[in-house]
Formats: sequence, C-alpha cells, structure tokens
Amino acid sequence: MARRYDPHRRTRIIDAALSVIAADGIAGLSHRTVAAEADVPLGSTTYHFGSLDELLVAALRRCNENFVRTLRESEALAAGGEAEGAVRATGPAGSAGLADELTRLLGQWFAGERGAIELEYELYLAALRRPALRPVAAEWTEEAVELLSRRTDPGTARALVALMDGVCLQVLLAGGTFDAAYTREMLARIVAGGG
Repeated sequence: MARRYDPHRRTRIIDAALSVIAADGIAGLSHRTVAAEADVPLGSTTYHFGSLDELLVAALRRCNENFVRTLRESEALAAGGEAEGAVRATGPAGSAGLADELTRLLGQWFAGERGAIELEYELYLAALRRPALRPVAAEWTEEAVELLSRRTDPGTARALVALMDGVCLQVLLAGGTFDAAYTREMLARIVAGGG
C-alpha cells in the first residue's frame, strides 16, 4: 500500500503532544497517546520523533514561540526604537514606558487561556530533569534578552526576563491573579537601576 502524503502530519503530532501534556502532564506522554490524539498510525510518531525527548523538544520550541512572538510584534519594543512612540529606556520616562509595555504584555498573556501558560511552564521546567530540553529552554531566555537589549543594556534585559519569569511562576504556583501594579513597579525599578 502506498504511503499517503501528509505535509502537516509532523505539525499535527506536535499539536497532539501539547494536547496530551495539557490534559495529563508529561507523565501521560507516550508515542501511543500522541498517535491516538493526532489520529495517526503509531509508526508516524516514531518516524517523525525517534524519542519522547525529541517530541518534547519540538513541543517546547513551539511553546517558546508564543511569548517571544508577542515581544517581537510589540510596536513599543520595535527594533531600533524607530517606531513612533517606541519605548526608550533612558531616563525616568523611558523606564516607565518599558515597564508599562512589559506589564501590558504580561497582562495580555495572563488574560488568555491559563492552561496555555501552565503548559508552557510545565515544558520549560521539565528541562530540570530532561537535559535534552535545556538548550531549548534557554533559547526563549536568550531571544527575549536579545529583544529587550534593543531597549536597555543586556544585563538589565536579563534581569527583566528573570523578573517576568518569577512573576509568572508565582502567579501559576500560588493560583493567584496577575498584579499589574506590583509588576510594573518592580520592572520599572530594574530598568531605572540599569544602564
């Protein structure tokens, strides 16, 4: 029997892996559960992903794209600050502007589906036990630092990313709500102390 050409199968398998992890956690992930979720033969999952770690790397990479894309698409964080009203991290107004924009983006992220954020952080933290995921977990940090370094110095950018990560983890783990005023104040302090 000839194999049917399916150019989107790999993408469907990654999406299915994300669905399985969202429903059952990483412990529920197997080639079999993903194949069932994607409605593909078991051999398709092992053809595209030789190991579960390979599948997790692809899933984490997909999740990483979400928030970094949000940063990349922000007009206020536009490359080079050429955009009208672009955030400048120089002086008090720049500190406030950068803190305002990052707080707005985090608020927008938390206003979305909470399960998506939990899924991203579950995969992100899985790198603690799965060394294959560590470079991919670091990719999001490095890209976010690179994007924010266009507005401030690299050390301050790294501190901003660390604070945003910490705020997200606290909200997720404590089951609380996103405190925009507190987050904005802390981000502004970091920006004001940098550069």
